[in-house]
Amino acid sequence: MQQRPVIGIPTQNLKSIDRIPEDLPDSWVMNQRYFLACVSVGAIPWMVPLLDEDPDTLRGIYDRLDGLFIAGGVDVDPSSYGEERHELCGRVDLPRDRVELAMVRWAIEDGKPVFGVCRGMQVINVAAGGTLVQDCSLWTDAIKHDYFPGAGWDRDYLAHDIRVAETSRLASAFGEAGGMVNSMHHQGILRLGEGLVATAWAPDGLVEAVEAAREDQWMVGVQWHPEMLIDTHPGTKRLFEDFIEAANQYHNASALV
Repeated sequence: MQQRPVIGIPTQNLKSIDRIPEDLPDSWVMNQRYFLACVSVGAIPWMVPLLDEDPDTLRGIYDRLDGLFIAGGVDVDPSSYGEERHELCGRVDLPRDRVELAMVRWAIEDGKPVFGVCRGMQVINVAAGGTLVQDCSLWTDAIKHDYFPGAGWDRDYLAHDIRVAETSRLASAFGEAGGMVNSMHHQGILRLGEGLVATAWAPDGLVEAVEAAREDQWMVGVQWHPEMLIDTHPGTKRLFEDFIEAANQYHNASALV
């Protein structure tokens, strides 16, 4: 029987989310769609608490994981990439930033598989030393990227097409022709992090996907939300399956050490 890899999914602080009553107790939460998507391709998802002030416990959790899934959410704080906060930057969650950046950096060092979506792609980029544009309106000739559900858009609304790089992991799953994706973000990559390559772009040139330059590291970040498309788009399901297979291989290789 094939091993079911354990995939860690860091949580977020409930009070970092907009329109949450302040009198609720401090809580760690995360959208269940990410967990269900991982389960659907054979993984065991694991909620990771934001123990940013307990690095020993956090590292102990990390060491028991076969892969990392970095989900969407609020903005990455600009202090995480050495910039001043722009007035268009939104809500942030510093403990989440610290936990996700630490885990991604450990994974880069160890070669552990990482899949990041939306904010998750941006976290990968910042962990690798890159920077972000704090609002897509600041991007030259920007198209609309912020099709947020709160403004009346469905989460699976296909907002724009992407151009995919040949010979990339994304092209292996999606095909080199690219396709249409949903879009629920207002920030994006400005300067690409070290050891990353861009593998997809929006019509305005904004990076829509990144991958590790190393062939022996499965690390993919996408700017859209594939967890909403896994049931209807074969290429998306193949991408998730590829991630889980990489996590399986990592587990098996680690067991031999």
